[in-house]
Amino acid sequence: MTRKAQRITLHRRIWCKIRYWQQLREVSDSELASYLQVGERTLHEYDKNAANVTLGRVDNLLYVTGMELNDLMAL
Repeated sequence: MTRKAQRITLHRRIWCKIRYWQQLREVSDSELASYLQVGERTLHEYDKNAANVTLGRVDNLLYVTGMELNDLMAL
């Protein structure tokens, strides 16, 4: 009896990359929240369930930081 493996969703993978980028650049939660145009409380909700991270929010981050999506995903 093999247990069914839990897949990591694309939303979760993107959110983990964003949090990793935040650690590398030493960006505070308040600064990251302003980049994503959300509140700090929303960041903690994304930590629990990343399904609500929209492409618009990710695009805001990429635009403000001058990053490309490929750069973010390559981290």
